[in-house]
Amino acid sequence: MKSTQELLNSTSFCVIVPTYNNQKTLKKVLDSILDFTSNVIIVNDGSTDSTSEILKQYSQLTQIHHPKNLGKGRALRNGFRKAIELNFDYAITIDSDGQHFAADIPIFIEAIQNEPNALLIGSRNMAQENVPKKSSFGNKFSNFWFKFETGIKLDDTQSGFRLYPLRLLPKRFYTNKFEFEIEVIVRAAWKGIVVKNIPIQVLYDPAERVSHFRPFRDFTRISILNTVLVTNALLYIKPRDFFRRAKKKGFKKFFLEDILESNDSNFKKSAAIALGIFIGLSPFWGFQTILLFTFAAIFRLNKVIAYLTSNVSFPPFIPFIIYGSLKVGSFFVSSDAPLILDSSMTFDDIQKNAAQYIVGSLILATVSALSAGLISYFLLTAFSSKNKPNI
Repeated sequence: MKSTQELLNSTSFCVIVPTYNNQKTLKKVLDSILDFTSNVIIVNDGSTDSTSEILKQYSQLTQIHHPKNLGKGRALRNGFRKAIELNFDYAITIDSDGQHFAADIPIFIEAIQNEPNALLIGSRNMAQENVPKKSSFGNKFSNFWFKFETGIKLDDTQSGFRLYPLRLLPKRFYTNKFEFEIEVIVRAAWKGIVVKNIPIQVLYDPAERVSHFRPFRDFTRISILNTVLVTNALLYIKPRDFFRRAKKKGFKKFFLEDILESNDSNFKKSAAIALGIFIGLSPFWGFQTILLFTFAAIFRLNKVIAYLTSNVSFPPFIPFIIYGSLKVGSFFVSSDAPLILDSSMTFDDIQKNAAQYIVGSLILATVSALSAGLISYFLLTAFSSKNKPNI
């Protein structure tokens, strides 16, 4: 087995240090990193304090200087680009505010030996003394949305102490500020990269630490980014992954193992079927997939089952759904221009009877969902009883 020093020497990695006005802690951070490696890329993101003077003492290290502050995301992106140019396989990023311990660098290198294609995020103890409440809240907020967008549960998604597999990352990014660290891990997970936490130490020293996080502006940016990521996840990523899993496993095996033999109770399976039927027949065209996965996540229902049954609104069936909705609605909503439900019906006719259609579709969706849920519950219960082994 290789020693720690041998692992450090044999692994192609560098350490990227983005810095902006951290003159109090920068030198200490750089000196601690140099105890483990000289492969250091410093990105001075337009600092206006004495950072430039401090960096003159480290002329042997690779330095990137931004003439003005561009944001942490841009600093990291430029650091990644330089690391790839220098032919490194991995980049460890560490903040320059003194909260991280360079002594944890070997932990990342040791962990990557077992999973060479993983993206590792240092997990901090957010319950310890001096951790700002806004940092703890922001981390919980970020963890929730990361799980919603990727299905992966992490304890810390905001730590800046990370190891990135450089050549596996997406080629293009769209954010430049603090929100970049969310974008990169979500899109890495969507590419199939393993994203996981490893425990690290953390120090919050209020006397030295300078935070450049602007609560209103940066929280707004992060919220906008999460809105985009959630929409993309619901409309593209989750359906894509669903069909990939089904194709890889074989649709018959996938149906039996992931649906019929899932760990959900028969009640939850039938509730997922009911949800899919309701959303599929409801009048929320254009928002059905978003609503489906949102409610499935809120009520912890089987998303596969719900998605499959929501396809009751598959294009060939849409005319019949519209016809049935209008027919049901005609019993509850009167119209000045009664609709003739035959082949002469046009979309203009439907628009003139929108209230009739909406009311009818909601009633049809509710009745159909309840009926499908009850029938599926009894069938699943009967199926389960039939397949129970005799003792």
